[in-house]
Amino acid sequence: MLEGNRVSRISVRGFAVASATAVTTVGAVVGVASGGTQASADSIEATAADATLLADIPAGNHAVAQTASLTQQADAQSLAAETEAKRSAEESARKQAAKDAAAKKAEADKKAAEERAKEREAAEAKSAAASRSATRDASDFGVQSSYTVAQVQAMARQMVPADQFQCFSNIVDHESSWNYKASNPSSGAYGLMQALPGSKMSSAGADWQTNPATQIKWGLSYMDGRYGSPCGAWEFWQANNWY
Repeated sequence: MLEGNRVSRISVRGFAVASATAVTTVGAVVGVASGGTQASADSIEATAADATLLADIPAGNHAVAQTASLTQQADAQSLAAETEAKRSAEESARKQAAKDAAAKKAEADKKAAEERAKEREAAEAKSAAASRSATRDASDFGVQSSYTVAQVQAMARQMVPADQFQCFSNIVDHESSWNYKASNPSSGAYGLMQALPGSKMSSAGADWQTNPATQIKWGLSYMDGRYGSPCGAWEFWQANNWY
């Protein structure tokens, strides 16, 4: 390419010089014939020199260099854009993976908590059932002509589930103060639980008037059937002063 450019410049320069010489010669002839001045000849020679300088610029090299530079810039920008897009995609994928992992952990923790709650409820139900099955029945106690408060309370402790005894005791305290013969002349309520009428306790035994164990049996059955448990009955009693 360099050798070719040199040949091109020489050829163009030669053409320009030849042209300028021809013009100078013609101008000189014309000037002699017309009586022109030396200034005209000088102007023609300057024009020829300018043409020679323009011819020295190598054709095409600058355009090729500029095109290569623009291509390199475009390639660099494209590579940078691809790198940024890849980095952004990787970051998005990482965040999504972390989010999915957190959601899975939360779901697993929730299921584990639910399972523990079910196991706890099952254990409590089993314990309550065992406690109830271990309580004594009214028929397990010998019949006496009379009973002290301490004896009646001892019977209740053996017949009422341990976790329900305090609630049962609270109700009996308020209703009869543990007097199994307590009677309300105006209403007809009778016994430890002040059953109304008292004859309802006959479903637990014919000796409901004289046997506190029969009354306790009936009272426990009533509270379980109506309120779910003695504690359910006590909760209702506190809100209404009756049960």
